[in-house]
Amino acid sequence: MGKFWVIFVTSILILLPFLCNSFSLETPTARRVLVLLDDFAVKSSHSSYFNSLRSRGFDLDFKLSDDPKLALQRYGQYLYDALILFCPSVERFGGSIDVAAIINFVDSGHDLMIAADVTASDLIREVATECGVDFDEDPSAMVIDHTGYAVSETEGDHTLIASDDFIKSDVILGNKKINAPVLFQGIGHSLNPVNSLVFKVLSASPSAYSANPKSKLLAPPSLMGSAISLVSVIQARNNARILICGSLSMFSNRFFKSGVQKVGSTTKHEKSGNEQFLTEISKWVFHERGHLKAVNVKHHKIGETDEPALYRINDELVYSVEIYEWSGKRWEPYVADDVQVQFYMMSPYVLKTLSNDKKGLYSASFKVPDVYGVFQFKVEYQKLGYTSLSLAKQIPVRPYRHNEYERFIPTANPYYGAAFSTMAGFFIFSFVHLYNK
Repeated sequence: MGKFWVIFVTSILILLPFLCNSFSLETPTARRVLVLLDDFAVKSSHSSYFNSLRSRGFDLDFKLSDDPKLALQRYGQYLYDALILFCPSVERFGGSIDVAAIINFVDSGHDLMIAADVTASDLIREVATECGVDFDEDPSAMVIDHTGYAVSETEGDHTLIASDDFIKSDVILGNKKINAPVLFQGIGHSLNPVNSLVFKVLSASPSAYSANPKSKLLAPPSLMGSAISLVSVIQARNNARILICGSLSMFSNRFFKSGVQKVGSTTKHEKSGNEQFLTEISKWVFHERGHLKAVNVKHHKIGETDEPALYRINDELVYSVEIYEWSGKRWEPYVADDVQVQFYMMSPYVLKTLSNDKKGLYSASFKVPDVYGVFQFKVEYQKLGYTSLSLAKQIPVRPYRHNEYERFIPTANPYYGAAFSTMAGFFIFSFVHLYNK
């Protein structure tokens, strides 16, 4: 018996860190992060970025990408909430990790970050393609910009890009403007037009193109201008988030601390925008911002508080729901004026915009349509940068019973008048006829 308790206590001590830090609906931030590297030297050369994650409470587990003991799950349970691939040249992952395992990881609601460069292997390209992003097929191609490059002491081949073409979204990049351009040196990618879930957060300038900087350009490049994405993000339908970047060096300490001046600009910044940009985008990827939850979905007749088992046609009702946004530390009221509710049967019979009290409570009142059947209250909320909300609640609607109709229907007054006139005429005729006899 004593041996059993020793084993039990030991198991609890091993699992306790995972149980305390695990991703949940109440604390959605992805805290346990597996970082795969080609070389442990990246751990020190990119330490500023990793330290910024640690300072926000993330538990980073660094491993080599070919480690034979690698695993994302054990006994059917995932060991991590997020995966960072800073291993662009890996040809084959170690352990039980492969492309299918990574895609299943995302399909299970976990987050993924990929940083590639000119050494990107077919394996990394395949993972990116599965996520809706296609890197340039030319393995030696890099993003080149002869008018949007960063000013430096040496002229170089203009592959060091200074980009400030950011997505206009406060929820993704924060509400503080990024004043300095972001340094980028690597490979560009395009977005799969079929995938509506992927979008650019950092684009190349119209003068950029993708080609081999060491050879002459003999044919038009396959990727040109603003169609080139430098950094893209995906939010899956299960609200998992993915970041794909074509430059591992943009996460490095050197690019974080470098001063930057974009050619054609007279303003020289003492520090690039890399640190602010990557910190803010990582807050979004790891659900520290833009994560919504809906609670306390209610409906009832006006003047009542209890939820009925069914409604009658033409009943007046109230629908309400509370919506909150995760700030990274706590749930705060979400305030918007574009949340709608549908009263749905095959198609929406009622579509109402919900009003809010600025404290998270959304509500709307309306009349049940003059149609009976099985309806649903539906809220389908999708907004750029925010996790989607999909709420549905079923309720039957019945017609009037035979004894619930009004004795006299106001709209039928003309018919009542005609009937009364007919009856009155009949009685007068009968009376006159009997009197004459």
